[in-house]
Amino acid sequence: MRRTVLKSLLATAVLAATAGLPAAQAADKEIVIGGSIPMSGVFAFAGIGIHAGIQDYVKMTNDAGGIEGHMLRYVPEDSAYKVDQSVAAFKKITSQNKVNFYYGDSTAFSKTINPELDRAGSMIMSGASFATELNDPQKFPYQFIAGPDYTQQFGILLRYIAQQKPGAKVAFVYSDTEFGRDPIESSRGVAKELGLNVAIEIMTPPGAVDVSTEMAKLRRARADYTIFHGYILGPIPEFISQSRQLGLQTQFMGTFWTMDNSTVMQMGEAAEGFMGVMPYNYYYDDSASAPMLEKIRSMRTEYQNVPYIQGFLSAMLYAESARRTLAAGQEMSAANLKAALNSIENFDTGGLIGVPISIRGNTIPVGRIYRADVQAKRMVPASDWIVLE
Repeated sequence: MRRTVLKSLLATAVLAATAGLPAAQAADKEIVIGGSIPMSGVFAFAGIGIHAGIQDYVKMTNDAGGIEGHMLRYVPEDSAYKVDQSVAAFKKITSQNKVNFYYGDSTAFSKTINPELDRAGSMIMSGASFATELNDPQKFPYQFIAGPDYTQQFGILLRYIAQQKPGAKVAFVYSDTEFGRDPIESSRGVAKELGLNVAIEIMTPPGAVDVSTEMAKLRRARADYTIFHGYILGPIPEFISQSRQLGLQTQFMGTFWTMDNSTVMQMGEAAEGFMGVMPYNYYYDDSASAPMLEKIRSMRTEYQNVPYIQGFLSAMLYAESARRTLAAGQEMSAANLKAALNSIENFDTGGLIGVPISIRGNTIPVGRIYRADVQAKRMVPASDWIVLE
């Protein structure tokens, strides 16, 4: 009986001690990251990496004591890279948790869920999409991209080309998808501003196998550089193999989703010299001080793909925006979190990106050109870091 009374008194004391606190303090002091993560389906290779990256950053932060007295909690659901499943995951997670940050799996999901983010006004979101359309703070005020959008990726490639060969002829080869078409129109203008000549544009089905007709067009164009976009792998190896058989002299290049080290090396000998843009250092990079990469390598001794780095960096930026909001004594609203994110200037990512970063609009407009070294089985730097203003 006496023990029961003591328990009751203790419970009353705890309630009394917390009753006068603000709700955020009386609660379990946590920062919640939700996620529609494609752990299965066609995009699982990316989703598994993204999931591991977010997990690792959350663990690392919590092991170090959290953020301003708050622990991070990650609540993912498998989206299978399907919009309806992603939306269902979002509704489930946000109905059961007070979510501050959310990770989306696709452009379609980011556009579909945007009105919900606006209505809620309680969270900001990033995701796997680098769509140019999302880089609009007016239409997408609570979203951001943890890297350069697709038009900016083209811009980085084109600036590199202009530096290497002024007046070069360039070919754009892209898939007949929203993803593939995204940067093409705007990049024509960028090429012209840089004094480059877009010699030809070739559009193919995303899974094209027979590219002989397109190859004939590319041969006639005699472009100095050929940029692929809107593909993961195929039909890029077929283009490269046929061009070499024909003796075509063009430098092939790719954008983010083609540029993971393991993806490029699947091309075999065709990969030799293949180039492209990447906003992050690769897992294995040790060319400069990179304490965060060293921590990642200590946690994961096997190669982690670039979606892992993107997920890890997204979580880092969530944490930094939360840290700044809490340190300023502000409510963790979407408006305050996004303002905190946009206040990031010359931020050190610990070597995930090789230069200090600044958030511009909804993106981080920075990248580096890498080249495939098949013998070393690695993508190696071919340029310094290129920052767009």
